Amino acid sequence: MKTLLFVIGLLTLLVSGCARKPPEPIAINIPTRPINYLHEVKPLLDKRCAVCHSCYNSPCQLKLNSYEGIDRGGSKKAVYNATRLTTMDPTRLFIDAQTTEEWRQKDFHTVTESTAPDNFNNSLMLQILSHKMKNPKVTGSYHSEADDLTCSSTSIELDKYLEKHPNNGMPFGFPPLKQDEFELIAGWLAQGAKGPSLAEQTKLVTPMPADARAIQQWETFLNNPDPKHVMTARYLYEHLFLAHIKFGTDSNEYYELLRSKTPAGEPVDLIDTVRPYDPPGVETFSYRFRKIHATIVHKTHMVFNFDDAKLARIKELFIQPQWMQEPYVADYNSTDSANPFVSFEQIPPRSRYQFLLDNVHYIIMTFIRGPVCRGQVALNVIQDHFWIMFQDPDHDLSIKYPAFLKHQKDNLIMPIEKGSKFPVFDLIGNKYDKAQDRYFTARQDMYMMLNYNGQGYDAIWKGNKATDTPLLTVYRHFDSASVHKGVLGNLPRTMWVLDYPLLERIYYALVAGFDVYGTLGHQLAVRLYMDGLREEGENYFLDFMPQDQRRAMMNSWYTGVKPSKVNFYDADMPAKIMLSDTDPKRDFIENIVNNHILPSTDIHFDPVNYLSENEEYPPLPDQYETMDDYLQAFRSVSRPGTEFFSFVDDFNANIVYIRVRRNNGKNAVISLVINRWHDNVTFMFDEKKALNPKKDNANFIKGFLGSYPNYFLDIRQDDLPDFFDLLANLKSISSEEATRRLHTYAINRAHPEFWEEYDWFQDRFNRDQPVQSGLFDLNRYFHEASSSISINE
Repeated sequence: MKTLLFVIGLLTLLVSGCARKPPEPIAINIPTRPINYLHEVKPLLDKRCAVCHSCYNSPCQLKLNSYEGIDRGGSKKAVYNATRLTTMDPTRLFIDAQTTEEWRQKDFHTVTESTAPDNFNNSLMLQILSHKMKNPKVTGSYHSEADDLTCSSTSIELDKYLEKHPNNGMPFGFPPLKQDEFELIAGWLAQGAKGPSLAEQTKLVTPMPADARAIQQWETFLNNPDPKHVMTARYLYEHLFLAHIKFGTDSNEYYELLRSKTPAGEPVDLIDTVRPYDPPGVETFSYRFRKIHATIVHKTHMVFNFDDAKLARIKELFIQPQWMQEPYVADYNSTDSANPFVSFEQIPPRSRYQFLLDNVHYIIMTFIRGPVCRGQVALNVIQDHFWIMFQDPDHDLSIKYPAFLKHQKDNLIMPIEKGSKFPVFDLIGNKYDKAQDRYFTARQDMYMMLNYNGQGYDAIWKGNKATDTPLLTVYRHFDSASVHKGVLGNLPRTMWVLDYPLLERIYYALVAGFDVYGTLGHQLAVRLYMDGLREEGENYFLDFMPQDQRRAMMNSWYTGVKPSKVNFYDADMPAKIMLSDTDPKRDFIENIVNNHILPSTDIHFDPVNYLSENEEYPPLPDQYETMDDYLQAFRSVSRPGTEFFSFVDDFNANIVYIRVRRNNGKNAVISLVINRWHDNVTFMFDEKKALNPKKDNANFIKGFLGSYPNYFLDIRQDDLPDFFDLLANLKSISSEEATRRLHTYAINRAHPEFWEEYDWFQDRFNRDQPVQSGLFDLNRYFHEASSSISINE
């Protein structure tokens, strides 16, 4: 070890013609030995930097979960721009450019290179890290996704920013690195910020032998020139282009499915279209697999299993049946390709729908999580908590009578057919809304004509095997969301029933056809179209309710909206199922869960949060001696109107991870999910007007939910009674006392042991869910530092 003085910004003494005082030098000890990026630097960057820099919402588009992202650097261009009138050139890492020079041509600037002489380093990364070491205090409010943050591209610019915001060094709004961690990064930067060696990089991107054999098997199948195989592969690719594919091996490696100009056996030459159904631009191409070597982050980690059973099932669904027409290879007409009911009309609708049902957890996850990492405008189209069911294929009339889809193809058009440049003025007299209304009316009329006595429980898909997910729970966490197997939480206000045409349109409109780089018109058109899709799903659920209550139930979900503005139409179809007059929704779902769903799916009501008919929220227990006592306490404080949840009404306070240190030495993890009451979800930009904090409630779910924790709590079992009392009786406690008690358990972003707590939760997640886990994202951790927060202000 030796001591060196690193002078940050030494060469930048002149700004606008005026001399500037150079920053004070920092004395640090750095290793003289070579520092290895993969084994030493990358693990540190993953757990301290990639937790905020890994998706489209990464500040300055700086992605630090791979060396390629570090080398690419940052950009002043914002991916999220609510007023964009022209499309933005896509900047997808690993897709839209492949070399450093190509990224520089796209206006990305380096964060690791230094322009200083030997023994000095003035890289942006070291400058902002060292500033935090000198100014470690975390105070005030931190919004890493704010639109007005500065993305400095030079040392001079960064120096000005830090002079104005002295507490905004990195990690942003969190405690600084430890001294030895900082010295490791500083030493690596001084040594040239070198990435993996050629041998290391080759190992990173090369599949393990077992995976390589699986890849050969799947690429052979997907690239079979037979028209059936060609169109099957195309359908699979358009639904799996976001998937992290895991083969049926023990490697625990993940792959992406893509289109390449080169055949199997040659290096991948990626076809970089914006959408999976865009014309490939070449006469022939191949479907290929590419190993994902960037660190996995949970918000984009959507796992899809490719094993022998899956291949057999795909052949059963797509290859073996007789198709609707003599199989042929359809072209990539730009309009027809955006309408899957046209481009894939030759494939039996039953095959398509059953594939979606077999994998419906993944399909819904792509819409709920998807490639868009900051989705408030997209997600404010849904309630904070609801359940989803699916039309059984044998009772889906688009499956039984495929000619209905062909007849309605012009009404099944979507705004995505206009690409990313949807003109805002085309929203006036929106033809897609009108087409959607025509389809919805025709669909309801047809169901009435062919279900004269209504629909029974058998019209709801019950699943075919244990791993199926015939019931799903969706939680919205403001600008992110999560989807889970089963029925979590208490009875939600709304439920959806999805049939094949609705499920397919949701996927294509919000996933396959959505472009985060698109214009304001494109994003508004898709958002408005989704309003209609949501209303369809709600109507299809109401078709099972007593006929005389349907309109009133729909109106109750749209408080403050004129009934004429809500798309409601039941075609006068009677109710076949005799349900309770007082609570038919509960009666229906309890019969579905208790008597209809395939038992092997292991779907049951939530033992903590669900209350059956006439069951009331219990009071806090008088004593805490058994697990039933703690269960009673959780149920008690989850009720609507609990004082704490009504008070904590900030958008950045929706999901909390709780570590309970049990007396037996073991630890439990509970996710506290706050469900915000919305009078309706028809708003687009002024969401606050639809909120009613007095009706907010919470669910306590075992394990981890979501990708963006807003807070960590660390509580000993013996302290749980005090914690429950604090939640339930907040207003009767003084501000000082409430703040003191909360801070006993709460891990504020300024907490000196924040990183140790984060590491514990992340390590536990990795152990509990080794396949589904990935790095949590801290961009939305509660923004107020402890020195400026008071519980009852």
